[in-house]
Amino acid sequence: MNQKIIKTLLIFISLIVVACGKKDSNKPFDEGNVKDEIYTSKEIGWTLEIPKGWSIISKDKMEQNDEKGQKALEKSSGQRVDMSNLKHLISFQKDNFNLFVSTSEPYKELNAGDHKKNGKNVRELIYQTYIDHGIKADSSSAKEIIQGLEFDAFYVTIYAPDGKVVLNQILYNKLINGYDFGVNMNYNNENDKKVMLDAFKKSKFNRRLKQ
Repeated sequence: MNQKIIKTLLIFISLIVVACGKKDSNKPFDEGNVKDEIYTSKEIGWTLEIPKGWSIISKDKMEQNDEKGQKALEKSSGQRVDMSNLKHLISFQKDNFNLFVSTSEPYKELNAGDHKKNGKNVRELIYQTYIDHGIKADSSSAKEIIQGLEFDAFYVTIYAPDGKVVLNQILYNKLINGYDFGVNMNYNNENDKKVMLDAFKKSKFNRRLKQ
């Protein structure tokens, strides 16, 4: 199984089980900085304002969660998962069900269109993994323009056995400046969904960087 697919799947699915975050790390992300509640990533050329009242999820918490998900995926896939190049950017949450996670990883296309093809495989695998684990889910894909940039978007709705919606997930993905940049959101209500979407859609990208 493609290593990039496994790692993207790990990040996406692991959002379900992120523990309540506290600022228990001197450096809550691998790249970037926060000043006056504004996060800036120089590598991506991205600036985002953290919503008021939302807590930063520490790098320590994200890495603990990665380790649990990594072991599960290695067992099911039969392959070693190399997480060494994955970077946690800004992540924040309102509670255990409503959270925002962003990541980046160096990505070099060997052939034009490789990144798009990989993204399609990721989306198919995410959906199939839920089905294989007996989780009822619906999914759809689209293109969204955010600050003039086209992102691949993937939407998942997860249901309880009685048919009630228990969780929604959105994944945004784009190759930016030589990095596979991803933003993942979990939400269980429209108000918190709006807060996260507004924060992301109002964020800024440095147009001088390569797309």
